[in-house]
Amino acid sequence: MLPGGAAASLERAVGSNRGRSGGTAGMEAGGPRRRLVHLDLKGAPPRASYLAEVLPLLRALGATGLLLEYEDTFPYAGPLEPLRAPHAYSPGEVRAVLSQARAQGLEVVPLVQTFGHMEFVLKHKEFAHLREVEVFPNALNPHKEESRALVKAMIDQVMAQHEDLKWFHIGCDEVYYLGEGEESKQWLQQQDNTPEKLCLSHIKAVASCVASSYPTVTPIVWDDMLRGISEETLAESGVPQLVQPMIWDYAADLDVEGKVHLIEKYRRCGFSKVWFASAFKGATGVNQSLTLIGHHLKNHLQWLEVASSSPADVLEGIALTGWQRYDHFSVLCELLPVAIPSLAVCLQALKNGGYSEKIKENVEKLLGMSNLETDTFMSTSLGTFPGSNILTLVTQVSFYLKSSVDELLERNRYVTGWFSPYHRKRKIIHPIIMHHFQPDAVSLLSKWNAVVQDLQAAMEQVFHKCTVEEWMEENVHPSLQKLQQVVDDLDKAIKAQQ
Repeated sequence: MLPGGAAASLERAVGSNRGRSGGTAGMEAGGPRRRLVHLDLKGAPPRASYLAEVLPLLRALGATGLLLEYEDTFPYAGPLEPLRAPHAYSPGEVRAVLSQARAQGLEVVPLVQTFGHMEFVLKHKEFAHLREVEVFPNALNPHKEESRALVKAMIDQVMAQHEDLKWFHIGCDEVYYLGEGEESKQWLQQQDNTPEKLCLSHIKAVASCVASSYPTVTPIVWDDMLRGISEETLAESGVPQLVQPMIWDYAADLDVEGKVHLIEKYRRCGFSKVWFASAFKGATGVNQSLTLIGHHLKNHLQWLEVASSSPADVLEGIALTGWQRYDHFSVLCELLPVAIPSLAVCLQALKNGGYSEKIKENVEKLLGMSNLETDTFMSTSLGTFPGSNILTLVTQVSFYLKSSVDELLERNRYVTGWFSPYHRKRKIIHPIIMHHFQPDAVSLLSKWNAVVQDLQAAMEQVFHKCTVEEWMEENVHPSLQKLQQVVDDLDKAIKAQQ
């Protein structure tokens, strides 16, 4: 989080580095010329109608494109139909979103995982035999012909829905347990075979498949599996001629010099261009419900430093990632409407090459907020951007629901002293004591029921029922049910006295 004045001093630091760029190929006056907003649809996928409302705002804030990670929300058909979640978009909805993006001048880059993070495919019994390790659904077995056929079928179906693509992201990050499957163990026993070469051969196979079927489309890969591989091995693999790596780091204090060296290494290996990936949400806690804007702003200012310290012709663009789950099976982190102020601040910082009071005022104007805080969670104003009521209500719940219930149940001496679990079980209550906390408990319950009802209605405008249910069960029910239970037990104890 940025303390007062840190944004301004970071902006000056960014500004002072800018002159070192060699040219302007991938850069604007401020920062990277291509700015893709990543929509992680594997959790809380917004309704198509909400996306239609948000796209013009993204464009106004400085986005030039979208990185669409469909996962199980793509309308896969035929043998791939099991991959399709019950709340998946229909082919018509996908076409509508893509045409709205085109109308806003937003370039679309689809993302399909083809190696790691394949849980949404490999959890299904129809595809479980294609796992690298039999009991883990995360990574694809790179030795099987059928694995490549599966990946090709997925890419073909997604490609068929998109027109005039320049890039296609094939994932390939965090391929955990690669080399630990039975076929991999045998392959690794052969001379000169290594896990790095195994990884590169699968990336090359997928990228070659894209190149032969779609010669005008360039594959992008996440770079984490490549970082530790020697220059010689990377250069010999043929991968650098086929893909563009997307270097990701979501830290507020990323190592600028280390990134510059990594870019130089990738250049020497033969990669013609690189992408950066920052984060505007979903990177500060697996069950985070509110967005730490200061953290994400700092992350983007650091990436601007990397950009200004690297040759300008090497940078293709930056993707602002907005993770919705850490993986297919984890809980939801911050919802998209909650993180729109963070996205706005980060996009504007990238577009302008830094962050200042003037840029902050512009963001406030675009969001309809009177006071945007970057170094604290609290937002005092409602805002007029799509879904801003969700931000207001989620802030209320996140800050006060649990604390107000805990205050009553754990720190009110009348409850802890005269209505303990022992009393509640036996329906014992002192009639005088009851008057000291029953009105508080009933009023607190009715207050929170009203807030939750409003939040539920607001969320149903933006999300499907399954998302609303999941968010409520994780963030509301634990406290609200405890409070409801105490009020119910109180009623039972009073009745037992009569």
